[in-house]
This record gives sequence, C-alpha cells and structure tokens, in this order.
Amino acid sequence: MAKRLTLAVLSVMALFSSAQAQQAPALHVVLGTATPGGGFPAYGEALAKAVHEVDPALTIELRTTKGSTENLVLLKESKLDLALVQGEYAFDVLAAQGDTPGLTVVAPVDTTPGMFVVPAASSIHAVYDLRGKAIALGTHSSGLTVMGRTVLKGSGIDPEHDITPILLDRAGDGPTMVLEGKAAALWGGSVGWPGFKTMAAAPGGARFFGPAPEAVEAILALRPSLRRLTIPANSFKGQDAAIETVGSWSFTMGKPGLDPAVVSRLVRAIDHSKARLAQLYAQGGESDPRNLPGATKVEWLHPATVAYLKEIGAGSKTDSR
Repeated sequence: MAKRLTLAVLSVMALFSSAQAQQAPALHVVLGTATPGGGFPAYGEALAKAVHEVDPALTIELRTTKGSTENLVLLKESKLDLALVQGEYAFDVLAAQGDTPGLTVVAPVDTTPGMFVVPAASSIHAVYDLRGKAIALGTHSSGLTVMGRTVLKGSGIDPEHDITPILLDRAGDGPTMVLEGKAAALWGGSVGWPGFKTMAAAPGGARFFGPAPEAVEAILALRPSLRRLTIPANSFKGQDAAIETVGSWSFTMGKPGLDPAVVSRLVRAIDHSKARLAQLYAQGGESDPRNLPGATKVEWLHPATVAYLKEIGAGSKTDSR
C-alpha cells in the first residue's frame, strides 16, 4: 500500500511539474559533451531527454567536442552555453579564476571513480603489473586522462616512461584497442562509462581494478580534486566485489554571464527529472543538485544555483570548503 501511495504521489508531482513546464516559454541551450563513445555524450543524451520530459519547452542541444579542455575554451568564448567538465579540469580552472567572475558550476553530473580494465584472461591483476605495457589512457582532452596519469604517478609508475601511453582521438576506440591486443589495459571512469560496459560484455569478460590501498594517500596528495570512492559490487558483469579507488566529481558548467533565469529553470528541471535520469544513465541519480555542497565550493556555484539550493532547503548546507 505504501509503495502504491508513493508512486501515486510521484505521478501527481510529475504531472504538476509537467503542467507548469508547458506554460513556460521556449528555451534552447547548447551543451558541450565530448568525443563519441565516452561517458559525457551518453550522459548528455540522457540529460536532454529527462529534462525535456519534465519541461517540454526546454531543449538541450548537444554539441560533440574533444572533451573537457575544449569545453572550457568554448565556454570562455561563449560558443557554448553549458558544458560537461571532468573534475580535474574544473577544479584547476575555477581555482585559477580567484574572485574574478567567469565560469561557474551549474549542476553536478556524477562522481567519476577511476579504474583500469583488462580482459579477464589477462596476466595483469594490479597497477604495478602495468609497467612496460601499452595502456590506453583516454583522449587527448579528457580529464579522465589527467586522473589516470595521477593514479600511475601516485602508484610509483612514470606515465611517460614506465608504460607506453596511448592517447585516443575517440573515447570509443579504447575497448577495441584492448580487445584487439593493441593495448594491454584501458583506463576509464564512472559506472555509466560505455567503455567499461563494452569490456565487461566482451567474450571472456573483463577484470576491473583500482590503485593499491597503500598508494591511495599518495595519489590524493597529488591532486586536491580527488577523493576516495567505491564502485559497488556487481556494477559490471563479472565484478563480484566492491572496488576501492579514487575519483572526482564532474559538473555541468556555465559560460561567463549565463542568464540566472536560464540556470534557475535548468537546475529545477534537473532536480525534477533526476529519477528519470537515473533510469536512463547508471549514475544519473547523482545529478541531484543537493550533492553540490559536498562536491565543490559555494563560491564556484552560479548564483542562481545557490538560490535554488536555498529554496529547497539545501542552502544552509552550502558552505565554502
């Protein structure tokens, strides 16, 4: 009975939100994602669909880019309204801005726990086994690649000399290189990352692993954006145990001077659509705006995002860290 009542309440709320959205004026925003086959394009598609369902007059146009570094450039040039940016790059650019108005965090995307993946039959079982091997680290402009290099350095492996680093033009090329034997392992991040799913579903299966426990403190010391994260057991086919690793938050960021009315409407739509987003993307539920206080600094948030958090009762928890 309680479950049916909850579903009924949710349905009424969804209908109410939809009715409100249908009265709103048309709004079109452009969101930069990344190269095909990566997590950002998959998330962008899910976000655009989920948001449009609760606010049919709000359209998110997806723009394929080279990833976080290009997204930041395009945002600064106001060639994008919004863009998905991995935590390593987001932290660096926001910290460098100081008190100067510029780019802002509009909404959370998800945590990005990093892992290496190899075919299940591989002799590689840990990070130290990667020494001397060719490793697909990610695309040229991805924050995931920065994270992978950091994990290797903190584990005592020089990513330029102790391995043969392979940088990709398209994130989707990584699994193919490993399955064809052109790379011994693939680095990636996020439970919803397509590359991990491809590897797990391949004939023979896959094995996932993070850094050794004794290396974690050294890794965290290298980059303040990183934190301890856990990938739950059974997140992927054949992954029977939880994996302790490191990672960071990714964000939807806004261009300088982004209209507060646009941000307010978008963040509200994301909040109302988070249950649907969780159905469409593995970690979509983490896009809840309430996660922002623990993910970033209040001074890095768009003012309209801060106002919405206060409106929903999360503002008192939004403190500078």
